[in-house]
Amino acid sequence: MAAKFTHLLKLSVGTETVDDLAAWQATAHDRWPDGQPRHVTRMWPKREAEILAGGSIYWVIKGFVQARQQVLRLEEVIGQDGIRRCAIVLDKRLVRVEATPKRAFQGWRYLKPEDAPRDLSGARAQEETLPLELQTALADLGVL
Repeated sequence: MAAKFTHLLKLSVGTETVDDLAAWQATAHDRWPDGQPRHVTRMWPKREAEILAGGSIYWVIKGFVQARQQVLRLEEVIGQDGIRRCAIVLDKRLVRVEATPKRAFQGWRYLKPEDAPRDLSGARAQEETLPLELQTALADLGVL
């Protein structure tokens, strides 16, 4: 039986590593009353109920899906320009996943649970990320 939830896939623009993403989220935490990290986007996901039923946002960093965060809720945010936006409220915990190549795209995409990279477990979750050149070479060989 297919899962009754879905994930989001999003580029983490401007970050080089998962640690960069974590550091950016940590510095931005004081912008929100509850301290939870958020990603603000112009579009509201049409599949909101499926995302909130157990979905995560999977982060693409330097051409590879490298981490995920559980989506806690969606909130309306009105920008200084008066435009309604969607704040995707995330769990603070970044979970490293198996590095999976992903070409650049704009916005976000839905990601089926069966297509999502697996979480790294145990000692692998603490490993340093391979250099981008090595990740690319391994992906080209079909190893990643």
